[in-house]
Formats: sequence, structure tokens, C-alpha cells
Amino acid sequence: MTDQPAPMSIQAIESYHAHVYFDGPEARQRAEVLRDRIAQRFPVQMGRWRDQPVGPHPTAMYQVAFEATLFPSLVPWLMLNRQGLTIVVHPNTDRPKDDHLVHALWLGAVLPLDGTGLEASLSALGRAQDEIMPNTTPALTDI
Repeated sequence: MTDQPAPMSIQAIESYHAHVYFDGPEARQRAEVLRDRIAQRFPVQMGRWRDQPVGPHPTAMYQVAFEATLFPSLVPWLMLNRQGLTIVVHPNTDRPKDDHLVHALWLGAVLPLDGTGLEASLSALGRAQDEIMPNTTPALTDI
């Protein structure tokens, strides 16, 4: 049997990001509807619109940052309501590169991410994950 690294504990997951991708005006319109629906239902931190590729992301997108406790409700809701858009959901651990390239969950098509600018370890750089600061005010409970 070959030597394998020890399994990671799920306690390593501090939070999650969902990146909602869109390409073109019609897809952007669907992304707007989805964004509004998420904000109406979940206490998340909505990132700004990125109409050009940024970081590892190959196309326009926005980010939804959320606490780990929301995963069991938000991710299944996204599965059913993603408007045909591609979404990547990744954990936020100490290892951003692995979080995006190895541990990600894709809803829809798998897109090629560019990991060259992603850090192997935040703690090795003396950094930590950014705190999630919800900026939505959910009013609907129909999840």
C-alpha cells in the first residue's frame, strides 16, 4: 500500500465561496435574477460583479461568500435554482489553491481555473481567511 496523506478534517473548512459564472447579456440577466433570489433567502456576503475574468476565474462572475452552517441549505437550493448557470462552490481552508482546484464542487459545466495566482497556504504567509460579513437581508423563507 502506498503512503497516503492523512485525511483532512472538515473542521478545516472556515467558510465557502460560490462563484456564479455568466457569459453574455442573456446569461447576465439570469445571474441577476439568481443573485436577487439568493439575497432574499440567505444571509450571505455578495461580492461585486466582475464583468471580466479575474483571478483564477475564466469568465465574468460574482462571488457569494457564506458560513459553513449555510452549506446544507444554500448549496442544494443552488442545485435546483441555478438558472442553467455554471457555479463553482469551494471551501475556504488554509489552502486556497487546493480549495479551488482540488476540493471544488461544480454545478453545471466544469470550467478551467487558472491556479497560478492562488496561494498554497495562507498561514505560511502569515495570513488568514477573510471573515464573512453578510450584506444581505433575507426576507423570504421559501427555500
